[in-house]
Amino acid sequence: MKPTLRQLEYLVAIADSGRFSDAAKAMNVSQPSLSAQVADAEAHLGVSVFERGRAGAMVTPMGDQIIRRARYILRQVADMKAMAEHGADALYGRIRMGVIPTIGPYLLPSVTRQLHARFPDLRLGIRDEPTDRLAEQLDDGRLDTVISTREDHPGMQGSVLFEERLWVAMAPDDPLAASNAPVTLSELKGSPFLTLGLGHRLTWQVRQLAVRADAYISSDYEGTSLDAIRNMAALGAGVAILPELYIKTEARRDRSVALRPIGDASARREISLIWRETSPLAENLPALAQMLGTAAGAILAKA
Repeated sequence: MKPTLRQLEYLVAIADSGRFSDAAKAMNVSQPSLSAQVADAEAHLGVSVFERGRAGAMVTPMGDQIIRRARYILRQVADMKAMAEHGADALYGRIRMGVIPTIGPYLLPSVTRQLHARFPDLRLGIRDEPTDRLAEQLDDGRLDTVISTREDHPGMQGSVLFEERLWVAMAPDDPLAASNAPVTLSELKGSPFLTLGLGHRLTWQVRQLAVRADAYISSDYEGTSLDAIRNMAALGAGVAILPELYIKTEARRDRSVALRPIGDASARREISLIWRETSPLAENLPALAQMLGTAAGAILAKA
């Protein structure tokens, strides 16, 4: 006898929560029933998926491989059900979309009304996550599609939404604030760059830019959001490197910072809507990408 799909769901729920009790609540079953089903699955597999202890349930090395395959199997079953239920018009029902935090809050509010008008039966579940976590969750099926940078999702399909420049924000009394023209890399030489913590593609790009400009990443502060590093720049802590979509929707309203685009070809990034090649939504997600790209283009076209 093989493990059932329900048993695979239990295994994944325990791996996600780290505790049998929390997994039982999430799956809406009693803990003894869940424990019995997991024990049955382990007996059929011939391995221990979890190491039980007072601190909770830890996934064993072999269990880690089983959990990965369980996620894949459950993802394939969910994709099959979606294809059967939605047919040709797959932008229907709940779609789980991940978004990098440097894009989501500045793009999605401008397009939600149009999305609802065109796809009234679509229910988007949005999750903001750093780039590395989006890649993991798209790969294992916890997300259906993501708005991210294409290079961080090898092997996936996608559609380009837009390209944006990077800008600098600094205190009004900073010498760089004396001009509104695009700032050159030579002007940024020796400047302390403010950026986000690890796990964000933007952070990696800012580090590469610092090398090219002979600048450096400030070791005194790593921002948790674009607002945070903008505010630190306003206080004179350094030069914040910010994406253009954020500049056009948020930063320009802040009189406490001066803003300049970076006049270098490397100071740009391309944003795409990305999905698994095997997804049943693959034929329909380009329509979503087209609407997102149009909304982003309207924002970026603002003077």
